Amino acid sequence: MSSSHASISLVDRRKVVLDTNCFVDASRTDAGAAAFEEFCARAAPRLYLSTVVAAELRAGTEDAGSRRNLERRVLSPYVRRRRLVNPSPAAWEALGTTLARLVEDQGVVSRELPKSFIFDILISYSCREIGAVLVSRNVKDLARIAKVFTFDFVAPYPSDV
Repeated sequence: MSSSHASISLVDRRKVVLDTNCFVDASRTDAGAAAFEEFCARAAPRLYLSTVVAAELRAGTEDAGSRRNLERRVLSPYVRRRRLVNPSPAAWEALGTTLARLVEDQGVVSRELPKSFIFDILISYSCREIGAVLVSRNVKDLARIAKVFTFDFVAPYPSDV
């Protein structure tokens, strides 16, 4: 299967991983929170958390109290249910290969890439390995990564889950 925006029917049957931007958007506005919560309620049986996303969320907290709240309310349900996705050695290998290909094929200057793009490669490859669809608003970056290896992604939030 080629990389693409995943069809709704694919999302309906497969594991789902939410990108960091989904959690961040949900924390910024009431409308974002409502859309996030409604999607998560529908997708709950198939939701997984990337440990890369967890690290990005922890790094974005402002203080110890915010980190405790994040751990308790957001991250611990995934930990308790053993719904974590860790980058494998193959994902780390794919990171290096993908960056090299982007430099070679597209003239990308790797030191100028934002960390979030690097993390997106790890998350995308991890999704590929477990057969999950990545939900993210970073469609442009994901399409760029998908030119190097196949995986499925969809913009937030598919309605038929």
